Amino acid sequence: MYSPQRRDFISVTLGNQAGRTYDNSKTWRRQSCWRKWKQLSRLQRSLIAFLFVFMVVCGVAAYPNLSERWQVVSYHNGELKQAEPAAEPGVAKLLPKAPPVSQPQKPRRSNLNKRGPPFLQKRLSKKENADEPKINKEENEVEVIPNEKEEEKDNVISWRGMKIEPEQVNPALPDTQKKEPVTNEAVKEPAGLNERQMAVIEAFQHAWKGYKQYAWGHDELKPISKTYSEWFGLGLTLVDALDTMWILGQQEEFEEAKKWVLTDLNLGKNVDVNLFETTIRILGGLLSIYNLTGDQVFLDKASELGNRLMPAFDTPSKIPYSDVNIGRGTAHPPRWTSDSTVAEVTSIQLEFRELSRLTKEEKYQAAVNEVMKHIHKLGGKMDGLVPMFINTNSGQFSHLGVYTLGARADSYYEYLLKQWIQGGKKESDLLDDYLQAIEGVKKNLIRKSEPKKLTFVGEMSHNQFSPKMDHLVCFLPGTLALGAHHGLNADHMELAKELMETCYQMYAQIETGLSPEIVHFNLNPHNTKDIEVKPADRHNLLRPETVESLFYMYRFTRDKTYQDWGWQILQNFNKYTRVKTGGYTSINNVRKSENPEPRDKMESFFLGETLKYLFLLFSDDFNLISLDKYIFNTEAHIFPIWTT
Repeated sequence: MYSPQRRDFISVTLGNQAGRTYDNSKTWRRQSCWRKWKQLSRLQRSLIAFLFVFMVVCGVAAYPNLSERWQVVSYHNGELKQAEPAAEPGVAKLLPKAPPVSQPQKPRRSNLNKRGPPFLQKRLSKKENADEPKINKEENEVEVIPNEKEEEKDNVISWRGMKIEPEQVNPALPDTQKKEPVTNEAVKEPAGLNERQMAVIEAFQHAWKGYKQYAWGHDELKPISKTYSEWFGLGLTLVDALDTMWILGQQEEFEEAKKWVLTDLNLGKNVDVNLFETTIRILGGLLSIYNLTGDQVFLDKASELGNRLMPAFDTPSKIPYSDVNIGRGTAHPPRWTSDSTVAEVTSIQLEFRELSRLTKEEKYQAAVNEVMKHIHKLGGKMDGLVPMFINTNSGQFSHLGVYTLGARADSYYEYLLKQWIQGGKKESDLLDDYLQAIEGVKKNLIRKSEPKKLTFVGEMSHNQFSPKMDHLVCFLPGTLALGAHHGLNADHMELAKELMETCYQMYAQIETGLSPEIVHFNLNPHNTKDIEVKPADRHNLLRPETVESLFYMYRFTRDKTYQDWGWQILQNFNKYTRVKTGGYTSINNVRKSENPEPRDKMESFFLGETLKYLFLLFSDDFNLISLDKYIFNTEAHIFPIWTT
């Protein structure tokens, strides 16, 4: 029982040991440590001192890399936040000049989140989830709450290339003189803009806003985490979009991008780049904007890049390696094989040939022409269809027996026709190979689905037909139509119309109205659906192939149905891939309209191709990039048809 009067005490006295008082003071602890240090042998003390110095040196060496990473992103209260760049340019505030009075006025950029074409003001209702995307009900834009799972994903972009770590800050390059812009009816600015073209401009501005704010000068925007990713570290999105900005009349943005190319595009950095991707996107983009503007800075950059890519052709067979170090001047195949893909080595010709025409240096055209001559004579084809791989040492096709118009082979067929057109229709071997290949497609790869009898292009693997069709194959309707326009067989246009319907159905029959990366067509008459999409193929990367073909089909037929189909696709891009804070994102699941699972990646070709083709599709000015005077490379960059 507790008693307030009773108190118990225990008293403990600590005596001295050898004159030392246990007062737990810092002074005694320092003396104790020093005594222990003195008790160590000289060898032991030397080892400890060496380890301490070694750890300090390692820490100093690692500090720049750590600080650079910490500067990019940091977590705060569970959210991923972007560090503010030291000297990033601000977001442009103004739109280009207003169209004539009869056309709808362009919204000022400061009001883009509140104004725009009517379809952007539709409201959606959606259940919100903290770990999932939610639809902004007022602006119809995908708004995603960032989380660590999104950052940890390593999304596969496509079959093309590999990621490369970002490089250090690029040194400035010397100034160059500007030539007078090219004046040509075939590339004139549109006289007036309709509502659909205005919607494309607004979409471009929204995408560019995100890129400029969060990824300026870097390869690709990650719009959800508000940061960027690097592939080659060459400003891929910026260079890819130069001619799109010019065509859409985005002069203010164009001038800022041009300044970056002049001062910050360092083509001498020590980095491995993919020959094909660098050629079609960066070399093609520089040549295209030079053809549109006549500005010498772009041709100078293109010439420098062309020289730096030439070591790729230094192989025993003259079939180029896939990878080039543009700083060191060395080239090599992928680490896992000595093969290159056939599409990669045969889809760089338009660009190198045009570079030779402009610079009067024959070496570029000679190198790529040698590749085409070699492929022309090579065995291993099936009715003009080529395998997907070729060995850079032997110069022979490898992995025989697989034939597709999808990934790793697609643009070989496209460039056969376009080289023939580019050169003034004089190179008969190119035309012969193209015509034979199309006959091979009709004989071996064309089938009709059940129950709606959709015409599609499948694949052949060791004499076994597969009803698999990549979205990439949807380049074919446009290519067939282009050939028919230039005098080839009339039945090519009929096949183009059938395939165009199929490519549209790859969008229309999907819950989000956006095509998956790959579909499988049904051949069983007892099934009710023509299209099956496997779980691994349900992603959409904002690809351009279908709207590219819609553009060609409308130009050659004047059938406004193709414009309407493109309009539906643009609306669905805005509905399911638009990110509120700026940019558009690829998505993982086109079959889940309630949650398409954004991937946090905006490919450079969305600005370089998809939006450009949509703008041209919606134009009724058929002299805007005339298809009688110009051709597009496989990245939608613009080259003139040679007249001499």
